[in-house]
Amino acid sequence: MVWNAARCAGSRARVRRRARLAARLAVPVSAGLIAAGCPKSPVEPAATAPPFIERVDLAVSGQGAHTWRIPALEVLKDGTIIAAYDRRNDSSRDLPGDIDVVARFSSDQGRTWSAPRVIADHSGGIGVGDPSLLVDRRTGRIFVFYAYAPPGIGFGSAGAGNADSSRTILHTDYSYSDDGGLTWRSRRITSAIKRPEWLGIFASSGTGIQLRSGRLLQQYAFRMADGSIWAVSAYSDDHGETWHAGTPVGPLMDENKTVELSAGRVLLNSRTASTRARLVALSTDGGSSYGPPVPDGRLIDPTNNAALLRYDAAAPRDSPRSRWLLFSNTASTTARERLTVRVSCDDGATWAWARVIEPGAAAYSTMVRLSDGTFGILYERDDYRYITFARFNAAWLGIDCPTGSPPS
Repeated sequence: MVWNAARCAGSRARVRRRARLAARLAVPVSAGLIAAGCPKSPVEPAATAPPFIERVDLAVSGQGAHTWRIPALEVLKDGTIIAAYDRRNDSSRDLPGDIDVVARFSSDQGRTWSAPRVIADHSGGIGVGDPSLLVDRRTGRIFVFYAYAPPGIGFGSAGAGNADSSRTILHTDYSYSDDGGLTWRSRRITSAIKRPEWLGIFASSGTGIQLRSGRLLQQYAFRMADGSIWAVSAYSDDHGETWHAGTPVGPLMDENKTVELSAGRVLLNSRTASTRARLVALSTDGGSSYGPPVPDGRLIDPTNNAALLRYDAAAPRDSPRSRWLLFSNTASTTARERLTVRVSCDDGATWAWARVIEPGAAAYSTMVRLSDGTFGILYERDDYRYITFARFNAAWLGIDCPTGSPPS
C-alpha cells in the first residue's frame, strides 16, 4: 500500500499527544487514530495500549512485625516476581537489632502473592537486613544480598577487619536458591570483597543487575575511618562462584544503583548528603572502576534510596529502545515524598517524562520490568506504614521516545 510519510508522521504525532493526555486522565486511547495505510512504528504499541496502574499492599507495619522496611524486587526466569524486605520485629531502627529478611512471590504479574517466606533469620541478638535481589538470567539462581550484624554491631559501630569469623564487623552475606525460592542456602563473602580498612558496609538494597557479558553486579556502600561513605561494585564473572570488589568511588556517596547503557558503559547513580540531587558516575570497564561522581541537578533528591532500570534489557545495542531508562525516587529537596518515575530516551543525558506514583509520604523504591512488558515498583509509603507493589505500563507513563536511528 502506498503511504505518505508526512501524513503518517502527523498521524503518529497526534496519537502521541492523545496518548500522553490519556495517560494523565487514565483513559484509553484508540489505535484507530493512526491514518489508514501507515506502517506501524515500534513505539505505537506502548502509546496506544490503555494506560493503567494497579496497587496492592504487601506488608503493613504493626501486623506481623513492628515495622516492615527496605524493599527488594526481581523477576525469575519463569516470570515469577519475588519481593523481599526487612521484618523488623522489635522496633523501626536499622541494624543492630532483631531483624530478619523475608520474601513473597507472585505468579500472576503481582495481582496476588504468597505468604511471606523466611530467607534469613538468626537468634542470639544477630540481625540481618537491607536486602537486594539479583537473578542470574543464564543459570536461574536467585541471590538475596544482605548485611549480617553480630550483636551490637551496626553501620556506625562496625570496626575494621575482614575476617569471616569476626564478631566486631558487619558482614556481607547472601542467600541463594536454585529451585525458584523453595529452599535457600547462605554464604559469606566478607573476606572476598571487604578491605580490612573499611568499617561499616552493607549491600545497597533493591535490585542488582546482570550485564550483557553475563557479569553480575551488586552495589555496596561502606564507611571509612574519617566518616566518609563510598560506593563500590561487587562483581562476579562466573555466575556467583567467586566475587570481587572493584575500585571504590566517593567519598560523598551512600546507597547506589547501576544500569548498563546502550553502548556497554555502566551508569552509577547514588544517594548523597552533599547536595539535594543524585550523584552519577560512569564506568567503561563493567563496573570495575568509575569516573568522578558529579551531581545530576535534574534528579532532585532528599537523601533517599532510589531505583534505576533499563526500559528493555533485551533491546539490541543499536536500537533506540536500548537508550531508554526509568528512574524512581522521591522527587523533593525537602522531604521523603512525591515518589516519581522518570523516563530518559537518551541513556540518562536528559529526563523527558515524569509521572507521580505516590504524592504523599514515601521512601525507598525499586523497579523491574515484568515478563509481560509492564513494570513493577515496590516502595515504602505513608511514613513507613506500608510496603506497596504497583504495576503500570508504558502508556500510563506517557512514554514518547523517538524510534528513529540513534544519534552518532
